[in-house]
Amino acid sequence: MQNTHIRHQFRLLRYSIVVFLILCKSLAPAKAQQIIHMQEHDQKLFYFGITLAANQSNFKLSHSDLFLKTDTIMVAEPLKTVGFNLGLLANMRLNRRFDLRFNPQLVFANKDLYYKEQYQAETETTKKIESILVSFPIQLKFKSDRFGNFRVYTITGLKFDYDLASNGRARRAEDLVKVKNSDYGYEIGAGFEFYFPNFIFAPEFKISNGIGNVHVKDKNLRYSNVVEQLQSRMIVFSIHLEG
Repeated sequence: MQNTHIRHQFRLLRYSIVVFLILCKSLAPAKAQQIIHMQEHDQKLFYFGITLAANQSNFKLSHSDLFLKTDTIMVAEPLKTVGFNLGLLANMRLNRRFDLRFNPQLVFANKDLYYKEQYQAETETTKKIESILVSFPIQLKFKSDRFGNFRVYTITGLKFDYDLASNGRARRAEDLVKVKNSDYGYEIGAGFEFYFPNFIFAPEFKISNGIGNVHVKDKNLRYSNVVEQLQSRMIVFSIHLEG
């Protein structure tokens, strides 16, 4: 199930990139008519920017052994929700092809869980798990040659997330599913740089997945004890404005 979900994420990322490339090619002006902007930019050791992004997030859920034994909770599954990110960008040039990038962000996301249970009557319940993440990703950026005022790049890296809204220490938690306040994971994606006279406009598609299990196990919580593991999954579309 995990491999299927990851393959679906990569398929969505690949299709998005292909569609975007087709649009870019159709909208690009003829090479002979282009004025090359910011020609000195490739020689900068450092440059900075801001990030605005939208995300689609959810959990990868693994059921516990108790889920198979219980006769009340029949369905426990994650739901996909939409959020947004705000961030800063610092880029260091390593050589002609590679940059090291630090992109700290404030991420607003919900990772809801859906339950269907049978006790006297069938009921449906959604447990909302709100997150305000401070994310610290460090990425290696691989750049193509410039095609006039256009460039393609890919990124890969690691991240550490700290959840400011974590309920992992909540005392009155009878109806909660508790999650830890820290997580770590990997990121992979691709983007496009459009050079204008005074700035760079860079749309980017990225998969940002957690590796650790953020579920706080508690056998006394009825919605929690049917869950074994929760791992974060996120697809992010970002707009970087760089100088």
